[in-house]
Amino acid sequence: MQSQDVAHRHAPASSRTQDPAVDVGRAEAALVEHYPRLVRLAYLVLPPALGRGRRVLTAHALAQRALPRGRKQRSPIPAQPAGRDGDPGYALVRLRVLRSALEASGPRKGLPKLSRLPAPLPQVWGLRLFPRSGGADELALDQELSALTGPARAAYVLRGLEGLQDDDVRAVLKAAGVTRTESALAGANGVPARYALLASPEFDACSLQARPTDLMRRRQHTKAALAAAAALVVACALVALPGGGWGPDGAAAPAYAGNPAALAALDPGKVGRVAPAAWKTSARTDFSVWPARGPLTGDEALLRRALAVWARPGATVRVSATPGTFTGGPAGPPQLLYAGEVDAARVVILYDGLRIARYAEPRDGTEGAALDFARVDGATGAEASALVLGRSDGNVRYLTAPWVKKAAERDLTKPRSAASPLALTDGVTSPLASPALRTGDCTSWNVLQLSDGSGSSLSTDLGELVPAHLTAGRPGAAGEATGAEGLRAWAPFACSLAAQRAAGVRGVNSWAFAEQPLPDASGDGEWVCTRAETWRGDGTVALAQFRTPGGPVGAVVAKAGDTTACGPRDPQVLAGVLWKSSGGHWYLLAAGSEDVASIRSSGGVTAAGPGRLLVAKAEQGAQARLSGTLEGGRKISGLR
Repeated sequence: MQSQDVAHRHAPASSRTQDPAVDVGRAEAALVEHYPRLVRLAYLVLPPALGRGRRVLTAHALAQRALPRGRKQRSPIPAQPAGRDGDPGYALVRLRVLRSALEASGPRKGLPKLSRLPAPLPQVWGLRLFPRSGGADELALDQELSALTGPARAAYVLRGLEGLQDDDVRAVLKAAGVTRTESALAGANGVPARYALLASPEFDACSLQARPTDLMRRRQHTKAALAAAAALVVACALVALPGGGWGPDGAAAPAYAGNPAALAALDPGKVGRVAPAAWKTSARTDFSVWPARGPLTGDEALLRRALAVWARPGATVRVSATPGTFTGGPAGPPQLLYAGEVDAARVVILYDGLRIARYAEPRDGTEGAALDFARVDGATGAEASALVLGRSDGNVRYLTAPWVKKAAERDLTKPRSAASPLALTDGVTSPLASPALRTGDCTSWNVLQLSDGSGSSLSTDLGELVPAHLTAGRPGAAGEATGAEGLRAWAPFACSLAAQRAAGVRGVNSWAFAEQPLPDASGDGEWVCTRAETWRGDGTVALAQFRTPGGPVGAVVAKAGDTTACGPRDPQVLAGVLWKSSGGHWYLLAAGSEDVASIRSSGGVTAAGPGRLLVAKAEQGAQARLSGTLEGGRKISGLR
């Protein structure tokens, strides 16, 4: 096994403005975690002449294009203290967003650049999107910024939104291609420093209002498109029919023939319903023993619509699925778990033995119906204890398993705070804050705590139908994270869960694998590995995180995908970080799990030593490769 590279990032912004050797995975994590801030930055720098709706879509497009392609440089070891201001991944994507926004703001010469062309993604059909309106102060600031040049707007935003000093602003602008940085700063000086207004909803391109476009023109275009589509269908039929159709189907019945199992799956009268007390005598603790709940379980018309949409969703139905989840219709009659009204929608939740399907439609019709899927094969116990019924106004509401007796809301970042009880009505919780819907900086992380009378468990909403189960401890012997030790282990690293949103995560384990005495009498540093397992098996992510003494949060120093490290199959991990002590000296710190017998560093820092901890003097900017030897003689490399 080859050793991997680890490298250092400079703490000053002037060094962060250059495109550092950043692994694309780290850049992606920074883009996902700080996406709302990057979109806001692009929206503020883009020329107001585009109009609010065009600026919104362009800002999202520029942020989504900021991810580097084909980058294969080794990832750097970040310096401490870390976070957004010291993250080279964030510095890289911020610079790329800024460059693109400035190009769109500059004069057009010759052929248009890609960043000035209409964005292929995202696009919204039939709607105009724009941020919520602010007050008179926000409007005045927007007008004053519109009078500035693009570089001057960028300088103002970097000062106010990013909190950079003028020297750092000059460095960022220069790296973004601005040649007259002093002129840009002078222009920014002409606008009063009302920086707090930059955080207003007036400039939040992720919290939007919607209005229809020109309805008459859209109707005319729709009629023309339908006529063209009809002509295309007729032409295709004329071409296909003489040859016997698109191809032989062998022993299959004609397309219009009804398959008994498929027809049974559409019959609301054949939907499976489990007795309310079946779970008490069953050896299983999964979704198969959930009873049908909700006030609309007898509404056959609603169930018929849900089954029909599942089998053949129309073009207007919004269909989503966790990665690796099949979205086709059920093979036979599914099991009904819930039917009722949730907030402003009628919701039906069905289970076919492998998947959960959630159908939702508005109370006053079916236009805008949605169909969501999630894999749940093998779910049992805590993994089968809750499902998302709906999300609205920043909150989430769950349907819990019949064995759940108590539900509570807990802030994972505050381990000493007591959990707040949630009301349970026929298994449905009262609303609680959802971290999946939060934008901006992470100051808290609310999770669901469930108790069945004999124990409790924690789950977190990551934007999918099934919340992710949180555990703590050594892989293979991890336990529930509801104890005092598990809560303390998770608290500094809770916000790192944001990188796992919408990834099909089944559970996340936090493992404090080492404590390391720091040089210069700086106390003890804490090493933690958080590993996210997925429902589909692949796509696992392991993060090595490091926290300095007294630090409120940990910093991600290494990341690896689709690896066995830090997992139950191979509970071994090795990671390193370049760290600056309070005395101003730089050190390479490395730590491994209990079975690591020795650690070696090569490249920019040459050092070796027995045991699972290594401290070596280093120079600022040094790069090193880490490798380790286990007690049995097997070699391992540092976690990326």
